[in-house]
Amino acid sequence: MKKSTSTFTHPLKSIAKLATIAAILAASFNVFAEPIEIKFSHVVAENTPKGQMALKFKELIEQRLPGEYVVNVFPNSQLFGDNNELAALLLNDVQFVAPSLSKFERFTKKLQIFDLPFLFEDMAAVDRFQQSDSGQKLLNAMNRKGLVGLGYLHNGMKQFSANDPLALPKDANGKKFRIMASDVIAAQFDAVGAIPVKKPFSEVFTLLQTRAIDGQENTWSNTYSMKFYEVQSHITESNHGVLDYMVVTSNTFWKGLPADKRAIFKSSLDEAIALGNKIASEKDNQDRQAIIDSKRSELVTLTPAARQQWVNAMKPVWAKFEDQIGKDMIDAAQAANTK
Repeated sequence: MKKSTSTFTHPLKSIAKLATIAAILAASFNVFAEPIEIKFSHVVAENTPKGQMALKFKELIEQRLPGEYVVNVFPNSQLFGDNNELAALLLNDVQFVAPSLSKFERFTKKLQIFDLPFLFEDMAAVDRFQQSDSGQKLLNAMNRKGLVGLGYLHNGMKQFSANDPLALPKDANGKKFRIMASDVIAAQFDAVGAIPVKKPFSEVFTLLQTRAIDGQENTWSNTYSMKFYEVQSHITESNHGVLDYMVVTSNTFWKGLPADKRAIFKSSLDEAIALGNKIASEKDNQDRQAIIDSKRSELVTLTPAARQQWVNAMKPVWAKFEDQIGKDMIDAAQAANTK
């Protein structure tokens, strides 16, 4: 009997030892496993609202999920330009991007609403619309195309710049303006006899410097951070449109995250976007004043009558795209102008 007990004891002890070793190895693997890399690519400078938002997101994820994820941020088109970052996202070459709303035109026509000229009176109206049921619905407009909208990020209202003063719509006639790949923005410049030229954001400074184009439209933040004001003699304070972004990821990546981790990613992103929007509001005035103080560009202030001429010239663009966007959406956006 003793011999029989000994025969079975040794294998049991061996199994127990193997299980202990396996547990130690598994624990060691978890301790020394490399964190999962998350790539966040964008096309503007780090000192912009978008740049600061991305860095805040990195900080929060690495604080809240230490050792599990590392977020690498690639600003200034270091990784991908604005013409191919969405393709890279769908290929999982990056996990987060924040293109301007104009960049989603090929995925949904609904978001063209944000390119309509003179639709929103100010950024407060833009924010009211984006936070409304109609605005939140647009975040899901591209789900079938593999994109998940996670939130809106402000940059600001757009201004015109050129090498000649643009006081009236006729002043834009025949001039070449760089635009994003947007049919609405192209129609906006067509409406005043200008020539829209679709070019990547990263090329704008050189195009302006070499006079390959005559002007562009952008926010105070981008105009200052990218030094466009140094190669443009006049900036017209038109506030004719909005330049905002949508932070997006792919369905594949988003659904692949464990539910608890996905919740942390979303809350961190919401917090980072709130910071970015606060910075956008502050920088709008700061960068405007910095450009004026530089005396490199002359500020053109529109009289109410002159501004109305711009509105009258460009507002027909709304009707041209109403069927694609939806009259209900345009009506909801206009309603946001009233507090």
